[in-house]
Amino acid sequence: MNSALESHFLHLTQVLERYRNYWQLLPFEQSCMPWQDTVLLERLSALDVKQIKLFEQDSDPVVDFFADIFPELNVVFKLPLNSGKPLPDLPFWLENGVGGRKIAQINALCQSWKETDLPVVEWCAGKGHLGRILAHRFNVPVVSIEWQQALCDDGQLLADKYQLPQKFICKDVLKEPYESFLKADQHLIALHACGQLHINLLQKAVQVGSHALHVVPCCYHLIPTPYYQPLSALASEHNLALSKNDLKLVTQGQVTAGNRVEKLRETEVLWRLAYDELRANITGEKAYRPLSSVNKKWFSGNFIEFASWALKEHQLLMPNAINETELFEKAQVRHQLVMKIELVRHLFRRALELWLALDKALFLEQNGYSVNLSQFCDYKVTPRNVLLTAKKQR
Repeated sequence: MNSALESHFLHLTQVLERYRNYWQLLPFEQSCMPWQDTVLLERLSALDVKQIKLFEQDSDPVVDFFADIFPELNVVFKLPLNSGKPLPDLPFWLENGVGGRKIAQINALCQSWKETDLPVVEWCAGKGHLGRILAHRFNVPVVSIEWQQALCDDGQLLADKYQLPQKFICKDVLKEPYESFLKADQHLIALHACGQLHINLLQKAVQVGSHALHVVPCCYHLIPTPYYQPLSALASEHNLALSKNDLKLVTQGQVTAGNRVEKLRETEVLWRLAYDELRANITGEKAYRPLSSVNKKWFSGNFIEFASWALKEHQLLMPNAINETELFEKAQVRHQLVMKIELVRHLFRRALELWLALDKALFLEQNGYSVNLSQFCDYKVTPRNVLLTAKKQR
């Protein structure tokens, strides 16, 4: 096999290997700029916070801004955007309860759908919004697989109410046998199946010889192992040894969030950095220590409550007095450093995502599938817009 997919993969591997020290690091652990490139440092020092935030909304302008420093990124292949076929508007009752962005994603995926008489299996279905709309638009029978019984019940009520050919099966696809619901003559579809869920889907599809697939991966870091395990022979040979932190980089792309969400996100970064300054003051240890993920409601409260939780997590005692002003002054300086380091790391976000997508495409190709990679919608509809379609060769 010597396909175009292989050529793209090998080129991406070379680019990512060459620039590894620009993306394979953790910004929070840095106390100063980790690079010595004079031109890069001058370029970064000229940017203010407002400019950095604007760059974070779209990957293309920032790649152009650093094009002379990282020229190879300009020649990394770009996935074609599906133009799709025009579809009639959905009846209002079918859109009820589905968020506007989710409807836009489903409609975009429907535009790339090629009508088939094969039954459809919707993987990790939730309430089955995608499956319900496919059943309505294309009059195709859909089996929706979901592990939460309450979501299955809600989805089945809607399908029955609208008399659609959609049935739900409550299964934990990471733990339970799949032979009862996966067959060769099926079309498998998954919209934003996280980490190991989309990996399992691909592996099981190959095992049963599923006829066709439509898969949009998401949340690549949600895997049970510390490092990503390549699926294809070529990626195993050219393994980048991607940790969960490396995989999280892929999912850091954000479309414009509301003011409240943006404020909470910024508050969280500042508070985590301010706490790290407090921890360093208490212990004398300067090396950054991460904290667990925590509900965003913490960042609508006050810093002392957050610091108290964080100190307990690190098994430390609260000091008698805390100089919040000093902590936040230091945190602000570190925040600007983190933003600039992340801006450089994010240059490689799409390249990493394509590397992961190509690994999965090559895995299917080596198992007898014809495979295509594309963007099923614009980045602003969802940053996770890579669509993998595959068809088993008879």
